[in-house]
Amino acid sequence: MTGESKMAFERISTGIETLDEILHGGLTRDRLYLVEGTPGTGKTTFGLQFLLAGRDRGEKGIYVTLSETKEELIGIAQSHGWSLDGIYIHELLNPEDAAGRAQYTMFEPSEVELGSTVGEVQKQVEAMKPQRIVFDSLSEMRLLSQGALRYRRQILALKQFFVGRGCTTLLLDDKATGGEDQQLQSLAHGVIRLEQRLTDYGNERRNLRVIKHRGSDFIGGAHDVQLMRGGMQVFPRATVDTSPWFADGRVISSGLDSLDQLLGGGITEGSSTLLLGPAGVGKSSMGVQFAVEAAKRGERAVLFEFEESDNALLTRSEGLGLPLRKYIDDGSIAVRHLPAGEIAPNEFAMKVRSEVAEDAQGRKTTVVLIDSLNGYLSSMPHENFLVVQLHDILNYLGKRGIATFLVVAQHGMMGHGMGTPVDTSYLADAVILFRYFEAAGEIHRAISVVKNRTANHERTIREFGLSDQGLEIGQPLTNFRGVLAGTPEFIGPRDVLLDPREASPE
Repeated sequence: MTGESKMAFERISTGIETLDEILHGGLTRDRLYLVEGTPGTGKTTFGLQFLLAGRDRGEKGIYVTLSETKEELIGIAQSHGWSLDGIYIHELLNPEDAAGRAQYTMFEPSEVELGSTVGEVQKQVEAMKPQRIVFDSLSEMRLLSQGALRYRRQILALKQFFVGRGCTTLLLDDKATGGEDQQLQSLAHGVIRLEQRLTDYGNERRNLRVIKHRGSDFIGGAHDVQLMRGGMQVFPRATVDTSPWFADGRVISSGLDSLDQLLGGGITEGSSTLLLGPAGVGKSSMGVQFAVEAAKRGERAVLFEFEESDNALLTRSEGLGLPLRKYIDDGSIAVRHLPAGEIAPNEFAMKVRSEVAEDAQGRKTTVVLIDSLNGYLSSMPHENFLVVQLHDILNYLGKRGIATFLVVAQHGMMGHGMGTPVDTSYLADAVILFRYFEAAGEIHRAISVVKNRTANHERTIREFGLSDQGLEIGQPLTNFRGVLAGTPEFIGPRDVLLDPREASPE
């Protein structure tokens, strides 16, 4: 490959690492790109990040602005904690010139001669020889052109001028005319669209879509975007995951012999387990049990909490004799609380992927708890296909040998009215079912394994207890009535039951 052809396929960073992944390496150098979106979607922030990434690599950059002043751009940069030192800001509409032309009236862009305006940009490019240029915004260019034909010719001329001088150019368009400018899209080498929509609850949702990127593949679809201090963050809809399957079939113990026996030996690494039952029956406590046991082995666990606060989680765990606080303090267990209505689905998937990486002490994450799927679904009520995305998350964790536990609270306490918010049992390799049952006028808990693809599990129903001594699994209970009807009642001898009065609440 010649040096010239190699340059044609060379990639440069957008300044956003995850967007580079979406573009399979970044933008093609020495090309012109269109970044379009309505006001407030983050175009200016994106443009600044693009130039800052170039500056950090020793490349010269120019921000050509027709819509914002230099002071406004510096203010935007400062709000993100950035310095624009080393980036040249070229104002096409100089405030002093505008005052001279229009006295005390608002300056009209249409009064400016287009040729001289563009000529200023070309002179600056010739003098500085930058590698990156951001042109903000094209809506002003449309007004200056005063006609569709002249506007298209001018954009084409700019494209040829910039590309011929080794410039990678971003044209920002605020879509002031409404609809899509397909002629402009056809001229650009690539098109990136920024969108936002308002939901019934929580913050507005922002998305990024790559419409086209000539000569290159990319990850299509809508990718979640967050604008925060530090710039734009993009959360890919999917990642290119070519890693092999790491799990080798090792069985993970729960730390309770009777529970391991019920499961057919334990939980296989890389598998997913559904903890299913009514509220308060002990599902979350079971998940914490596996997390604490992983920490005892010198491994790491991550708990994603959609509902329970730190205080409630720690108080409940201490009441069960589970030293959760100890392992949180030494970093063996990480607890991540996710605010309802504020997190986007791709953002959550990205958090999961980043959290399960090996920590500084070299501890490998082997257990992940998502508590609960009800909270997961409720925190993103306007999103579709969350279960499909959950399947991708489980596949990602499974390939890395991580055992995942999913808590699902069924509606109702018992009887025919019990139901689940969504059927996810087909996603899980194992399903542990929790139930309340009646015996001698008292409420007891029952546990059974109804599915385990990786082991020959017990088919028995055992009593399940929670006390200050931890989780207790009783002997198989053989005298039940009404289990399939959803109202189990124990009719056997009382002396085989655990004392529910010794149990502490979940």
